[in-house]
Amino acid sequence: MTTRTRLSHLQQLEAESIYILREVAAQFERPALLFSGGKDSITLVHLALKAFRPGKFPFPLVHIDTGHNFPEALQFRDDLAERIGEKLIVRYVQDSIDQGKAVEEKGKFPSRNAIQTVTLLDTIAEFKFDACIGGARRDEEKARAKERVFSVRDEFGSWDPKLQRPELWNIYNGKIHVGENVRVFPISNWTELDVWEYIRSENIPLPSLYFSHKRQIVWRENVVFPVSEFVTLDSSDKVEEKTVRFRTVGDMTCTAAVESEANSLDDIIREIQTSRTTERGSRLDDKRSEAAMEERKRGGYF
Repeated sequence: MTTRTRLSHLQQLEAESIYILREVAAQFERPALLFSGGKDSITLVHLALKAFRPGKFPFPLVHIDTGHNFPEALQFRDDLAERIGEKLIVRYVQDSIDQGKAVEEKGKFPSRNAIQTVTLLDTIAEFKFDACIGGARRDEEKARAKERVFSVRDEFGSWDPKLQRPELWNIYNGKIHVGENVRVFPISNWTELDVWEYIRSENIPLPSLYFSHKRQIVWRENVVFPVSEFVTLDSSDKVEEKTVRFRTVGDMTCTAAVESEANSLDDIIREIQTSRTTERGSRLDDKRSEAAMEERKRGGYF
């Protein structure tokens, strides 16, 4: 009599993601994994290690460095790439600004979130990438929820949510015309809690930003905002020191922190289970308009 082993919820998600990563390797000639040093892209790297070791990755790691990144995330990025021995390609938004291809925002909190799309599209063209793997999840934001796992972008890098391919069962269609690109999201079906529980079960290292630490902050739009060299403070700003952590890690000019004493994975998971705010509720770039994320994605954003 054959005994069947039932996969746990996390094992099912892991198996699906590994299958998607292998489909990318099978269907595309020049894929890349977009890596920022955040928890979702770190999880993707861990899944890729399981999918392709003992061989090398069939794609490089690619980071679009805005110049406003947290130093802790950049250091973690470099250390991880060196530890696993995989190729890391870094391209800089500052170069796009210097070349006159992108115009930097002015003001108190100048975000480079939107203009990094220029650098990304130039990088895709430079290396002729036909697929870019990203760590977006459907539970993050309503525009993300419209994406397919294989999301086709036209020759200008733009996305049309009304022109999505059907994905029946586990069949993914990566056929594209010359100049087109596919964004691939292997952890689309994961939730924030799934990611954290997987990180705990696999003992995956993370940047210290995700755990409670003391940091100088100011209040902006009722959220805890980190003080940095990229933010222009004025006399009305009251700088305080708070114990905080970050649920998501973007630019220092658009990512707010949360007050928290969670300094272990167990603490973070308990905190998320009782939280009434979304993960991206602390991303100020998403609050610029009702459809801020979708507008950026239509222009070629991650």
